[in-house]
Amino acid sequence: MSAVSTAKNVSRSMPSQGGLNPLETRPVGKLLLEYSIPAILGMTIASINQIISSMFIGHGVGPLGLTALGITFPLINLLVAFCQPIAIGGAAICSIALGRKDLPQASQILGQVLILEIVAGILFGVGFYFLLDPLLVFFGATKNTLYHAREYMLALIITAPAAFIMIGLNNVMRASGHPRKAMITALFSALVNCILTPIFVFWLNMGMFGAGIAVAIGQGASCFWLLHHFSRPASVVRFQRGVYKLRRELVKPILAIGTSPFLLNVGGCLVVILLNKGLLTYGGDLAVGAFGIINRILLLFAMACVGLGQGLQPIIGYNLGARYYHRVKLALKYGLLAGVVMTTAGFLAFQLTPGVLARCFTEHEDLLAISVNGLRITGAVFFLVGPQIVTAVYFQSIGRASIAVLLSVSRQMLFLIPCILLLPHWFGLDGVWWSLPVSDALAFLLSSFILFWSFRSPKAPARHVVNAEPRDTLEAGR
Repeated sequence: MSAVSTAKNVSRSMPSQGGLNPLETRPVGKLLLEYSIPAILGMTIASINQIISSMFIGHGVGPLGLTALGITFPLINLLVAFCQPIAIGGAAICSIALGRKDLPQASQILGQVLILEIVAGILFGVGFYFLLDPLLVFFGATKNTLYHAREYMLALIITAPAAFIMIGLNNVMRASGHPRKAMITALFSALVNCILTPIFVFWLNMGMFGAGIAVAIGQGASCFWLLHHFSRPASVVRFQRGVYKLRRELVKPILAIGTSPFLLNVGGCLVVILLNKGLLTYGGDLAVGAFGIINRILLLFAMACVGLGQGLQPIIGYNLGARYYHRVKLALKYGLLAGVVMTTAGFLAFQLTPGVLARCFTEHEDLLAISVNGLRITGAVFFLVGPQIVTAVYFQSIGRASIAVLLSVSRQMLFLIPCILLLPHWFGLDGVWWSLPVSDALAFLLSSFILFWSFRSPKAPARHVVNAEPRDTLEAGR
């Protein structure tokens, strides 16, 4: 069942509170700025938060600490893979329900997200606690890095339910019309982490475990803030009696839309495993440490683009639910343009100042040399990443889960994995680095073709967004 068909089945008897929602009346360009800037700042803050933790680890624990951090990426991807499908699927369905003026349904979705995230967090924490060491060894940990990787992940696994709740409720908060509060949530978590990390790593000499505990405490603090927000009677979408029972008709579309980010992160886990093994084979522990640095820098710009998508999603979802299809098309157009601008800025930074960026993490000369070379290569076509992310978000937001899944897995499963397996045999360590931009270029071509097809083919799933008449006579440019 798609998100759109689910929305059609909900009650439409609830009146809008306070007249027309700004999502259906304000100019789309201004809405995109209003919703995406807080989301971009939130994701950027989260990325900077990770960068700061990496910097403290690099200077406080050393190069092996950075290598251990690179080893933990697959597990962190799996953590996100288990919680983000619920968060993104719930936010998309909530936006459409609000567009239909069905406030009780939106609150029901909030309850589904809370219960599902609690269950997923407990299952993840318990399961991976007992499998931690074998998994880390499988992901590429050696006798030099296993201890550091275990210490860092142990703190995150124990506190997984709080992290799951935070991610899930923060997405619903943004979808329910509170983008600034969602940004503050991320800022609060990052601020707590930045304060505690140097205390735990340097002053208390807790090493990697201290860095992990700092992250966990920051997530827990934000979790309490979110629970308070949705418990307030003034919140339009809120916790109330009857919303805590899981309902199949809601859980199914939430998980259907969430399949795309789930597969994306599971694919990311597999990719990092292969990358780590290739890096260990052709460059040793320092190459894995360099990837830890490079990944943090790439994510700073990529996650900003994900923030753009988070700001775009409620605009598209709400106006689709309200049947203002011309506004959906306009939001997509602005989103694609913004995505190109943002990732082009990243491309220029990677090519012009890679040494400056890498030196923030380490002064180790050999590690710096590998990192600079790897950053230039991996960012060679980074300007193509933005429109690919926005296109996937568009199909998620209109409830086309199958297309979103295809776009999400194409870069990693269809293109990146074969490149990782083939290119290093011909180009050594550079072949590992080149596998990333080659797969980015191929994934961009595929997403561009599918988006073009969606608006041109008479039977394509997105064609109704372009050709359907608006529900009323609102100015087309709004």
